[in-house]
Amino acid sequence: MGIPPEVAGSGTSLDTQGVGQTSVTPVLPGEATRSRLLRKPTGIQILVSVLIATLGVLASKALGVVDQDLRNMYTEYTLAAANLAHISSDLLRYRVTVVRSIEALSQKDFERIAKSLPDQRARVLQAVDRYAEASRKFLLTGSRLDQDLKGLRRSLEEYFATTDQTLALLKRLWQANPNDVAAIRHQAELNAAENAGPKLVETSNALERLLLGVAEVGKDMRDEGTGTIRITSLVLVLGSLLIAALNLLT
Repeated sequence: MGIPPEVAGSGTSLDTQGVGQTSVTPVLPGEATRSRLLRKPTGIQILVSVLIATLGVLASKALGVVDQDLRNMYTEYTLAAANLAHISSDLLRYRVTVVRSIEALSQKDFERIAKSLPDQRARVLQAVDRYAEASRKFLLTGSRLDQDLKGLRRSLEEYFATTDQTLALLKRLWQANPNDVAAIRHQAELNAAENAGPKLVETSNALERLLLGVAEVGKDMRDEGTGTIRITSLVLVLGSLLIAALNLLT
């Protein structure tokens, strides 16, 4: 007995129970979809999903590291280094103030001029301290940059020590016998020229060496970030090609 055409194309199943007897079992529309969803994924499908998740995590971490490094380099390291570069002019201003203190014609003028020296010195030392704090995560103990920073601190201490000697002589000058004023002023001038002058030159040289090292650190950080981005981009491209190839096999 043949199967009627309207039954064969109706999306139903046929069950032959006996000779000449056929039962029609309807297939619900959602059963096919539910069957596909419950079907166990193949190994290739699992591999593709793992690759996609892995690439996303790797890219997120790599870009996060680069973003944090750039943020630290600008907000901490670069700004601190810029303040460090300004101490050259602060030191020159300090030097000029000391010379003006030597040339003061009265104790009142001397005290007025010298009054700003502690603030000027503090501004220089604070700039160095801020840079040292900001660069702590980038500096390796015993590295060239670490040695340059210590050299700058040492030069500053020696320079300020010689200027303290000059200021001590000037304080004596205004308390001394008038006959000794000229001799004491001459000693202050000699100390400022022969002792403090060379120390200032040494400090300037130490600052220049440190700033050169700062520029090298900034370049290294930039190159490291660029390399990380390039590697991440290459991994993403190769991973995408691999996923596309595996997708064709599913």
